[in-house]
Amino acid sequence: MAEANTFYLEIITPERQFYIGPAQALIFPAVDGQMGVYAGHAPTVTAIEPGELRYKVDGVWEPAAVGAGFAEIKPDYVILLVGFAEHPEEIDRKRAEAAKLRAEERLRQKQSIQEYYHSKAALARAMARLKTRR
Repeated sequence: MAEANTFYLEIITPERQFYIGPAQALIFPAVDGQMGVYAGHAPTVTAIEPGELRYKVDGVWEPAAVGAGFAEIKPDYVILLVGFAEHPEEIDRKRAEAAKLRAEERLRQKQSIQEYYHSKAALARAMARLKTRR
């Protein structure tokens, strides 16, 4: 890296390369809470929960909604493999609200364990989008 206070960041989804380039910081929703990353971070692999991610490029924090996935962190390189990643302006608030209501209704109904987990995942995705879109 050219600068000591940056690391190379890749945010990849099945559909696209969401962001690839230098970053000064990264905050993402991990399974045990929010996780922050700066250059020189200890090597780590962790699971990502659906939620709001923020990464800092040229001194500006960029928000994004992300789905579940995994992160591999090295001192000078971070890669996030997530189910989806969207900029706030890409999120349709009405559609996310409707998805949230559908998921909440499905959770209120008696259903199989598999349907329950699908509904919980759908609710988490909708909530991540709504939180990021604000």
